[in-house]
Amino acid sequence: MDDLNAILVAARDEEERIAETVRALRRAFPDAAVIVADDGSRDATAEQAEAAGALVLRLRRRGKGQALSDAERAAPPGALLLVDADLRGDIAPLLPPRGLRVAAFAERRGGGFGIAKRTARALIRIRSGFDPREPLSGQRSLSAEARAAVFPLAPGFGAETRMTIDAVLAGHAVDELELPLEHRATGRDARGFLHRGRQLVDAVFAAGPLRVNYRGARLPLVGWTVALHEPLVTAIGLADDRWSGEERGFAAHLRSRRTTGVLKLVGIPLVAFARTRSVSGALLVALSANALNQLDTKPGRALKAYIVAALALDAPLGLAVLLAPYDLREMTMLGDGGANGLGAMLGWSSVNRFTGRGRWLAIGALAGLTIIGERRSLGDLIERTPVLRELDAWGRVP
Repeated sequence: MDDLNAILVAARDEEERIAETVRALRRAFPDAAVIVADDGSRDATAEQAEAAGALVLRLRRRGKGQALSDAERAAPPGALLLVDADLRGDIAPLLPPRGLRVAAFAERRGGGFGIAKRTARALIRIRSGFDPREPLSGQRSLSAEARAAVFPLAPGFGAETRMTIDAVLAGHAVDELELPLEHRATGRDARGFLHRGRQLVDAVFAAGPLRVNYRGARLPLVGWTVALHEPLVTAIGLADDRWSGEERGFAAHLRSRRTTGVLKLVGIPLVAFARTRSVSGALLVALSANALNQLDTKPGRALKAYIVAALALDAPLGLAVLLAPYDLREMTMLGDGGANGLGAMLGWSSVNRFTGRGRWLAIGALAGLTIIGERRSLGDLIERTPVLRELDAWGRVP
């Protein structure tokens, strides 16, 4: 049975309550380190937590899931207890940690109409078969084995939903204990509905496919949303997200023969040819899909390129505009499904816009971009070009 080694608390703008929470945790669990992940607070949360005896990580604002994941990396090995910054009540019954144990509040206070909670509950049931009472509770204990199965967490308020799914799928027991706890509940006002709206969106994204990005954060792949506009090419890209190997570039895929890269190399032109009945149309769509995918190496880069090109080509804009803030803040990733699907959408618009010599000029330009991308990183070229570098970095989390 695991001994509790660390308590993780994600906090943002909690200067009025964090010190009391930390002191209560240190009294109750004197042998455990209390680690507060200050998620970009604009008040004295960090100072109050340190004064109360916590180890504080001062982080840029990234959301609850990423803050807890950063705190977990700083924690010693072993079992963990996760606690909300404004919790009041005795959390000790969650110990000792066995698998994943979740506190269910004995009395409900505040809140909205239960839409976010019901949605999270349904997502967990669909993905894992487990039917939770409290899918969004942040008061949780994890054994060392369950900790390894669920971290890093999904970002934002999707952390708890995905944590439960991952624990069940990894074969760990999930128990819910009703406890007389309380915390500051959101009301039925604009702020409360906005908070629950974010919970709802984050839970939906967290229940889908996830991938670890270049920083080590585990992010939802949202390329499946592009299937609303472009289902076939997006599906081919999603196959690459799911089953891709270590191969990079056309040459490596062709040498390996049976890879998802070869599927894209053959499948996307075939889909385009079937739709356009034109070799030039097939080339234009396939090269557009590949070009945007080559740019999807930093948050927001591919979506910015898509939006600029879509304005010129009169391609659909709504979805890209909605996804861009999440992508730039590293809350989601497009993945190959999204980048290839969006690139194909630019290709269809280009087929409608260009004919004859103009179409072949566009094909030549995209082919040249593909060749350059095979030989060197397009991202490096962007970062070495002053104007492009500034535009590329605009809006991105440092």
